[in-house]
Amino acid sequence: MPTRRTVLASLALTTGAALTRPLRALPLTDSEILHDSMRPVCHLLPVRGWMNDPCGPIYWKGRYHMFFQYNPNAAVWGDMYWNHAISSDMVHWQREPIALAPTPHSADQDGCFTGTAVVADGKPTFLYTGVQKVPPAQATLRDGNSNLRESQCLAIAEDDSLRTWRKLPAPVIPTPPPGMEVAGFRDPSPWREGDHWYCVVASGQRGVGGNVLLYKSADLRKWEYLHPLAEGKWGGKTGANPVDTGEMWECPDFFPLDGKHVLIHSTEGQTLWQSGTLDTATMLFHAEKQGILDHGSYYAPKTQLDAKGNRILWGWIQEARPEAEYSAAGWAGLMSLPRRLSLENGELVMQPAAQVTALRIAPRTGAAVRHLPSAAQELGLTLEPAQMGTPFEQSFTDKQGAALLLRANQQQPAGSVRIGEKEISGVEGGPIDLHIFFDHSVAEVFINHRHAITHRYYQRTALEPAVAITLGGNWKLTQQQAWTLKSIWS
Repeated sequence: MPTRRTVLASLALTTGAALTRPLRALPLTDSEILHDSMRPVCHLLPVRGWMNDPCGPIYWKGRYHMFFQYNPNAAVWGDMYWNHAISSDMVHWQREPIALAPTPHSADQDGCFTGTAVVADGKPTFLYTGVQKVPPAQATLRDGNSNLRESQCLAIAEDDSLRTWRKLPAPVIPTPPPGMEVAGFRDPSPWREGDHWYCVVASGQRGVGGNVLLYKSADLRKWEYLHPLAEGKWGGKTGANPVDTGEMWECPDFFPLDGKHVLIHSTEGQTLWQSGTLDTATMLFHAEKQGILDHGSYYAPKTQLDAKGNRILWGWIQEARPEAEYSAAGWAGLMSLPRRLSLENGELVMQPAAQVTALRIAPRTGAAVRHLPSAAQELGLTLEPAQMGTPFEQSFTDKQGAALLLRANQQQPAGSVRIGEKEISGVEGGPIDLHIFFDHSVAEVFINHRHAITHRYYQRTALEPAVAITLGGNWKLTQQQAWTLKSIWS
């Protein structure tokens, strides 16, 4: 949607990235797109076109189903559909036909925006946002690019393959609460609590701040507005897009985890988490701890339960290169690897899902780790504090040059980690565990399972590594292991 597009455009501008290849006037064939050297092979993405938010991931009848925002007509934002893929293990995927498409003369005639999948009365059900172009006075989404009326719509699966969906003819939540001047109204996220369904809808108010609005229903069809489940405070930034200014939150997800509740939402180009307590008598959420979910090109995540009941997180990995370049490449955006969530003393713990190990081949340890045989690799590194004055710098290279440059810097504050332009503080002073996945033009970096950064890279040399990590203080490398990663596609 336009807010996602604006986030991506701002990221591309801040990188200052130059074009990494000549632009081509003629459309590329599927074969040319699939053989793009920058195209990841271990992450879910469509053959061509634009993708963004994960929508309604669900485990059903022994299969994982992933739906996501998709433009089949170009590798830029627009013409929003729900695309579909299925998997037996959350790692290897099979592409399926489009699941949801805009219906002419209906509430979603100009786009099927983000939503959630639940099972109701024994059937998978989508609650999603439909949009229509309207005059500005009737719009809930006014961001300088579009004037759209957003409403919450329902669709019900008609087969166990989840390929056919029946839409209800009218929205189930057609308008925002009466009297509320919203700065957006989208991305519904329902869940079951006792005898009722509850749902949060992303919203906010100009000059006040972002929020998520709480609704209650007995049947997913008739909804009663209750109150904001959580609210933020506007920081004074100005701009046409309320998501960029913090006056709107989008893509909320609310779920129980390890005896607490967690709220995730995205705003101002990043995704935030809060953990705390849900008072089920008042249905008010009391946040106790909070943090940044991922410090890099990662946005609009969504969770699901896997076959064993683990809470699994998916996120949209954005492009960080100019629009002209990814448009010409014929593909844009990809899904993150699955991440398993847990809480430890109220802090969010995030690590690659165990299923990802199915991609490993050619294990290596010790010095052999420093030579990477391909562009798709997994690295596990452990560093421990060293004596003052101990210099440390290590390169990990493949045929294209340095994939990773790892170093310690006494001049940088202890407990800080710098990756590119991003600096993460608050890393514990004991051993540091780095878990890194490289996949052609994306790296997912995990630090002590508490911090993550998704980094995009499109060109590199021996002097310009794909990822440069600088640790504040003095460190020594004590353990290293690596695996080559095989493609997820048959």
